[in-house]
Formats: sequence, structure tokens, C-alpha cells
Amino acid sequence: MIRWSSNDAATAVHNYVGDALVMALAKRARMSDFQVAPAWGLSQINARDQSRFFLRLPELTPQRHRRYALRLLGNIVPEQRWGVGQFAPRGWKLHFKGGWSSGTGAVSHQVALLRRGKQRVSIAILTNDSPTHAYSEQTLRGVAKRLMLGLRKAPRSVALLPTPTWIGRTRLRRPAHRHADA
Repeated sequence: MIRWSSNDAATAVHNYVGDALVMALAKRARMSDFQVAPAWGLSQINARDQSRFFLRLPELTPQRHRRYALRLLGNIVPEQRWGVGQFAPRGWKLHFKGGWSSGTGAVSHQVALLRRGKQRVSIAILTNDSPTHAYSEQTLRGVAKRLMLGLRKAPRSVALLPTPTWIGRTRLRRPAHRHADA
């Protein structure tokens, strides 16, 4: 489910854990707009909340499982390493996960945590209504590449704040309505 996406495994975990614990975790992660749905794939997310979750992921993961969880997120299979998975700046450790809608292009999202020493940066790139899955992959790749340029130049001595520093959001085609993302 982590290294290789598996809807069946995600459904099994969601069914085992239940909505109440998912919402409790979202609250601990300070996700203010997250809404769980009976079918986990229909849960409502936004880039800000996803970035907050990944930025706090090490602290949200029990100590005894932390290294393992980060190792899984750092070793996504090559077939699913498009977008952010292709652009980790030298010296940064990349941990990421993506989600998409069965190759249709309707939805394709990626969220990442980048670590270098005590510095942490989290990004979330969400696309909706792409004409094809290949198009959404291309969009994720382009946005990720541009976001990573700043990290390549970031000095090691700069302490990054423990809040989401970069939040990427892209819209394809005409949006149905406007969102006020902060």
C-alpha cells in the first residue's frame, strides 16, 4: 500500500481503523478542512492539510515505527515515481506518496516531506480534471520541478519553520469554483 499503491490494502486499513481514528489523526496533524468519507477515496482533502500532515508525519508516527514508515515513503516503486518523486534536491531525503483515479486523469495528487538534517519542508500538489493521466503526470512533474529549485539553493544554516513552507496547488482546465487557500 505504501511502496506500491493498493486500493484494496487502503480499504482494509480504513475498515480496520474506522472513521473516528482517522479524524482523530487528522486533528492531531492540525488538518482543519479534512473530511472523511465512507469510501476513503472520496475523503475531502486540500493542499494545506496534506502538507501539514506530511510535515508532522515523523511526530505522528509511533517512535518504534518511524524509521520503517519513512523508509517505505522513501522507496516508492519506480513505476509510481513521477512528479515529485523525480526531483529530490541533492542532500535532501524525499518521502512521498501519490494518489490518482485509476488512470483517468480526473484526480492526481502527490504529497512529500523533504528532510535535510533538522530542516523539513512539505509540499502538496493536487490536480483535478486533467484530460488524461499522462497529462496530470506531466503537470505534477512540472510543478514539482519548479518547487524543488528553491530547495537546491537553500543554505543549510537556515532553519525552516515547523509549519508548511511550500504548498503547491495547480488547477487544470476551468475550475468549477474558487478556493481561498492560505
